Amino acid sequence: MARDMSDKEILKMELEQLKKEVSTPRTPVSANCAETIAFVEGQMPNDPLIKGVPDDKNPYKGDKGGCVVT
Repeated sequence: MARDMSDKEILKMELEQLKKEVSTPRTPVSANCAETIAFVEGQMPNDPLIKGVPDDKNPYKGDKGGCVVT
């Protein structure tokens, strides 16, 4: 696409993009990290990777046979 455009058109496109980016609200990384940590810690009680899955709801638990390769 850029090969079909003149240098002036490319610069105009870049200027339009920069105008959009300058109006984007910014927050400090430290604030975003604090929000992310709070969210993850809030989800921990329901996280099966941390809490585990109850045996009665685990389809892979128990002796259901298996595969024997001979």
